[in-house]
Amino acid sequence: MKTLVVYFSAEGTTKKVAEEFAKDNNFETFEIIPENPYSKADIKWTNPLARCNKEKFMKKNVPVKSKINDFAGYNRIFLGFPIWYYGAPNVVNTFCNEYDWSGKSVVVFATSGGSPIGKTAEKLQPYLKNVKSLDAVLVKTADEIKKYL
Repeated sequence: MKTLVVYFSAEGTTKKVAEEFAKDNNFETFEIIPENPYSKADIKWTNPLARCNKEKFMKKNVPVKSKINDFAGYNRIFLGFPIWYYGAPNVVNTFCNEYDWSGKSVVVFATSGGSPIGKTAEKLQPYLKNVKSLDAVLVKTADEIKKYL
């Protein structure tokens, strides 16, 4: 089974988990990078005018800088991101909309400073059309992904 670890990381936490998990399992990685990278001010959710808040509440698409060349060649995708408003950041939703997920097994792993995983998988479902299976787990370390599996 060809596996890819895809992740978006705003402050480095998710990146650390994703890269360690991929390295430990000899999986390839792909980082979701927005065309317009986030600054610290952009992700300061306590500021109602912060970019992350505007994107979430206005349901904006956030263009992604690059694409995966052979996405169809992967059977299983581990998709990681920080929880923003009890779900995926909009850049992750935009990324997911750009690919055909038919028949793929997807394991979402999310990092959080305090929010629960909640209905993250359900909220992602419209962007992951025709997935074979979809699971989600809240983690702090790569070992927690392994334990979940």
